[in-house]
Amino acid sequence: MSAPPDDLLTAARRALIDVPREALGELVVPRRILGIARAPKVVPRTTAWHLGVLLLTDDALLATGEIVRSRHDAPRGYTAESQRQRSQLAAAAYRGGFSEGTPVHLGWSPLTLSALTAESASSVLAQVDGVISVRWNPRGGWMPLSKYLDERIDLLMNPPGGAT
Repeated sequence: MSAPPDDLLTAARRALIDVPREALGELVVPRRILGIARAPKVVPRTTAWHLGVLLLTDDALLATGEIVRSRHDAPRGYTAESQRQRSQLAAAAYRGGFSEGTPVHLGWSPLTLSALTAESASSVLAQVDGVISVRWNPRGGWMPLSKYLDERIDLLMNPPGGAT
């Protein structure tokens, strides 16, 4: 029998207490002033431990979205529209007050463990044979949440050589 999910998350928070967190932000498009559009910015919302496809806050479990590094906006040439969009998000994070180079998570979404059933699986979490499990890759298999948290916490606390 595995531990209840809330106990797993509480234990994970205790284990990670001294590990630095990463910023979570939200893209905000300011209202127009006198009909003039203002540049969007990413505003800080909270912080979380980044555990692969999961983000763990003091009171929630979230699915990751996109991650950008805050950067001062500068004219650049791009070969792809996706590069331009990422650069605009990085500049929006900088305008929102994040220091240059700070990783910022955007587009994260809350996950509810208590309501999770085999039929209500998300793209990240599901109940597999009665065990809450994580899928870290859309094509990959499911791994029990307890094992996944143990591995991700170990990686954060003991990063492989050259990863820091």
